[in-house]
Amino acid sequence: MTTPESALPMVVPATDLPARVRIHEVGARDGLQNEKTAVPTSVKAEFVHRLADAGLTTIEATSFVHPKWVPQLADAEDLFPQLADLRGIALPVLVPNQRGLDRALALGARRVAVFASATESFAKANLNRSLDESLAVFDPVVRQAKDADVHVRGYVSMCFGDPWEGAVPFHQVVRVCKALRDMGCDELSLGDTIGVATPGHVLELLSLLNEEGVPTNVIGVHFHDTYGQALANTYAALEHGVTTVDASAGGLGGCPYAKSATGNLATEDLVWMLQGLGIETGVDLGKLTATSVWMAEQLGRPSPSRTVRALSHQE
Repeated sequence: MTTPESALPMVVPATDLPARVRIHEVGARDGLQNEKTAVPTSVKAEFVHRLADAGLTTIEATSFVHPKWVPQLADAEDLFPQLADLRGIALPVLVPNQRGLDRALALGARRVAVFASATESFAKANLNRSLDESLAVFDPVVRQAKDADVHVRGYVSMCFGDPWEGAVPFHQVVRVCKALRDMGCDELSLGDTIGVATPGHVLELLSLLNEEGVPTNVIGVHFHDTYGQALANTYAALEHGVTTVDASAGGLGGCPYAKSATGNLATEDLVWMLQGLGIETGVDLGKLTATSVWMAEQLGRPSPSRTVRALSHQE
């Protein structure tokens, strides 16, 4: 699909925002982990290849979690070797523990991610451990990964709100972020897992993290669109200087342990906004839209992305 010029946003460059944003594409992992039926490995592999062809350079490929917990990603060992031809593409994988890291390293993974929580309730629901117990599990995982010269991303979920605990105190989020940095995480992703954040909330948390020694250049943001705030929150993060934004092609995904969480920020919606602001992403919106239309066909339902629907005339 080639996007006609008439279907591209008018570019009005913003002088106070980053010149370039790196999109951390999570559709193949976070987007597909919630599907009721397993997506064939061959479809996943083609999905990742199509995303790379659209210009995405960081594509989270899969998770090396026990199949009992996320059966949709039980094919990690089969999938990852099928992506070996993607030269120059970062392919992070999620590793929940030592065993997951060992499996990933055995297949040659060079970028991994651990998934922490800012709240006790979500740590127990998602990790079956207390917050401190989960951090204790991640510590040797991160250190071993760094010893192997592997890039480590630390996800922090429930940074802005929790379905059981409500609003999350800033100090809890800061404590977990600092703990992950102290372990050796190269990058942090702040997750609005249930989509309750608003722009002022985002700016306040980012400022507090800076004050506590966590620099903006190691921070990425991961917004869900439950209340339609994902793009507004992303814009606030850009104003603060954040240059890494998580998004999911077609708006796929949510969270299996937080029932109120709807889909991730759609990559196409993000690219439309960034293009209009004159911010470089390297992404071909037409190819990306075509990829999400194709994936929606594989899943048997229309894409929830507004931009995909507008450009492809999906109903």
